[in-house]
Amino acid sequence: MNICLTLLALSSVEGLPQDWSQFRGPAQGVSAEKTLPTTWSATQNVVWKTALPGPGTSSPIVVGDKIYLTAYSGFNVPGAPGDMNALKRHLVCLERKSGKLLWTKDVEAKLPEQPKIRDEHGYASSTPASDGKRIYCFFGKSGAKAFDLTGKELWTADVGDALNGWGSAASPLLFENTVIINASVESQSLVALDVATGKEAWRTRGIKESWNTPVLAKTKEGATELLVAILGKILGLDPKTGKELWSCETNIPWYMVPTAVVADGVSYWIGGRSGGALAVRLGGRGDVTATHRLWIAEKNSNVPSPLYHDGHLYFASDSQGIAFCAEAATGKIVYQERLGRGDQVYASPILAEGKIYYVGRGGRTYVVAASPTFQLLATNELGDRSLFHAAPVTADGRLLIRSNTHLYCVDER
Repeated sequence: MNICLTLLALSSVEGLPQDWSQFRGPAQGVSAEKTLPTTWSATQNVVWKTALPGPGTSSPIVVGDKIYLTAYSGFNVPGAPGDMNALKRHLVCLERKSGKLLWTKDVEAKLPEQPKIRDEHGYASSTPASDGKRIYCFFGKSGAKAFDLTGKELWTADVGDALNGWGSAASPLLFENTVIINASVESQSLVALDVATGKEAWRTRGIKESWNTPVLAKTKEGATELLVAILGKILGLDPKTGKELWSCETNIPWYMVPTAVVADGVSYWIGGRSGGALAVRLGGRGDVTATHRLWIAEKNSNVPSPLYHDGHLYFASDSQGIAFCAEAATGKIVYQERLGRGDQVYASPILAEGKIYYVGRGGRTYVVAASPTFQLLATNELGDRSLFHAAPVTADGRLLIRSNTHLYCVDER
């Protein structure tokens, strides 16, 4: 089964087929784009470079002829502590072709906010999602919000007001007529909101220590399940009601940040700071640890999500700058290779045309062959000394790479 086609069939996005309108795009980090660049620098193959109104770790999304992303300003901007009362979030719209900044929508913060966010994650970490009609954003304690494509605010929903030193990061997920928000930080809940009104459709409680963006997945029998990792468990839920269908022990004693990937009715999970990975077959009921957990392993990534390609999992260590390849069937490590100079990797990688793009926090992008034999194809820098936390995005055969200060469009044609 082709994972790209499977996940595209699951997508509820109504934008153009080439749109990248949610976290990890239409196929969980796998792009169908052709002629993407392999090499670039600050002076080579940069089509445009647009200054942003503030930092952020959220990825851009592409909807029609526009690019949307979130940012923040006024408080705890790297190098400028500022005043909490000046904190604002921004929804930013750029022209897809030229990168021209078209408009910025300011969003007032609900105070008090977290006085400091660790590792400079900031206050704009959740990637927006779009159904081609609206843009859905999540700003933690300040709520989930919907905007029309011109930036007009349509509704706001309060999903909780608790705070955490790591901030809040899970991204909205669209399913049918709902947008699903992982409000583990704010209320230990998973909340489904009506896309037209923001009214709560259902709420599942007990979502503890859950930093990952939930995913939709098809079982072998064709049913759709909503998957999320919490403290010590993977949960399979009914996306129409939030009702728990099954749970599986992870043997991972702490939080999990990376978002899962799914192929052929199996979900693959990479653990958090305390290590570990596992594979769980979908479609079970009750506690499926003994029946549906296919393997557990030790290697992990604390922050970036994995990729699935041709029977293998690819992921990078967030702190050591090491790229891993593992057999999806067994979890056995095929290779572990240092990307270079010990760069940390927070951004989730993407895969296109047989190439994997790992963006390091320091601004280097490592291009690696999507093969069980390690091959570093290129190491690229943009000369931007700010932080790079956002996953890259593809559009029109180009790469979009976001730093704390700029959005870059790269194309070597």
